[in-house]
Amino acid sequence: MPSLRVETPQRAYDAIVERGCIARLAEFVPPGAGKIFVVTTADVWALHAAAVERALAGRPHQVLFFPGGEPRKKMAEVETLAGQMVAGGGDRSSVVVAFGGGIVTDVAGFLAAIFMRGIPVIQIPTTLLAQVDAAVGGKTGVNLVAGKNLVGSFHQPLVVLIDPAVLHTLPEREYRAGLYEIIKCGVIRDADLFRELAERSREVFAQDPATVDRIIAAAVRIKAEVVTADEREGDLRRILNFGHTMGHALEAETRYDRFLHGEAVAFGMHVATALAEAVVELPAAEAARIHTVIRQYGPIPSLNGITPEKLFARLAADKKTVQGKVHFVLPAKIGAVKIVTGVDGRAVMDAIEAVLASYAALA
Repeated sequence: MPSLRVETPQRAYDAIVERGCIARLAEFVPPGAGKIFVVTTADVWALHAAAVERALAGRPHQVLFFPGGEPRKKMAEVETLAGQMVAGGGDRSSVVVAFGGGIVTDVAGFLAAIFMRGIPVIQIPTTLLAQVDAAVGGKTGVNLVAGKNLVGSFHQPLVVLIDPAVLHTLPEREYRAGLYEIIKCGVIRDADLFRELAERSREVFAQDPATVDRIIAAAVRIKAEVVTADEREGDLRRILNFGHTMGHALEAETRYDRFLHGEAVAFGMHVATALAEAVVELPAAEAARIHTVIRQYGPIPSLNGITPEKLFARLAADKKTVQGKVHFVLPAKIGAVKIVTGVDGRAVMDAIEAVLASYAALA
């Protein structure tokens, strides 16, 4: 299986896509490292503790349990975890292992970035969304009431160990939520990946190993290439935000308790695609293909009670808004996107209204 290299000024490392690779964890703990702190959730630990314990092979370690859930992804929980590390003898030689879904990889990565002003982190993502997105690229952070991921740091890991075999323990909804991030990758940079998702949904849903491993590797390759070219989202890396601008607005508006992140991104991709028809002249046939494939991997939770006005108002708090201008990533065709700034507000409202109406028609 592939080992995909991420090269950044902060650190070069591998994202390894390999069934059973959790067993290799000890290979990547630095020589002379002190205590290892595994940050995870109780449900993930109950399923996979034995694999991690075997991999650590007696190395001194402590398991720290994060409560889980987007509403708990906040500074207070990071402070609690940091206090537990101090009480457990953590110091500058310690290593954090982030073992869980995207929320855990974000929180544990941020914890490692700020504990003792920065210690190493190893990322072991256990959800599909975390494997193809959150764990790769060094973005870490927590939410504020005003918006998602507004406090954070770029902190590149020592390695990302992606074991597709653990996905068999995921609830179907969590698995589908991760598939939306792979659709995103196809739209922004890989028309062949998009085509495979369109044509092989049966194999994808059945978790056929060859198919799943291939689409994960393709998505991670895209993320690795983009992060290597632009670590801190100065330009190219912004293309990875396709669907996220409006997706984050939807999450914030519903207080992070109705939608999984991937589901919110699915809604955001619909809005961005509708907006692209008006702003960058995305051909109607291409737009229809994107909408169809997103829905093919649905459904998402009800949008009842969501209004265009409230979602539009949330855009001002998005961390990608600079000097009052919202940046939208819009598909120009399947496999290529444009970053557009200063989009007319009426066009944005029209796109939101059209997508909400389309969901209402399907209800």
